[in-house]
Amino acid sequence: MSSQAPDKPDNLTSLMVRLDANSKSALTEAAKLRGISLSAYVRTVTVAQAKREVAEAQQNTIALTPDEQLEFWNALNEPPKLTQAQRELSAVMRGEV
Repeated sequence: MSSQAPDKPDNLTSLMVRLDANSKSALTEAAKLRGISLSAYVRTVTVAQAKREVAEAQQNTIALTPDEQLEFWNALNEPPKLTQAQRELSAVMRGEV
């Protein structure tokens, strides 16, 4: 016979996470909006996100939001802005210095 509570299966483990007050407040509010406990919210959101990240890593893909896609596209299409040190190195490599 298990010493676990009747509603807690034997295969569950605990995880302790330290948060600043603002982070905990945000999580608590989000859990209330879903009508679930804070623990259930953290489990639901973090496990789903972790599974997505593992799947993406296994497929060698990166998922971007539409805003992130646009930002990435814009970054690729802008000419690079060289630092002074990079410009100097370029001149040295071309034999101009």
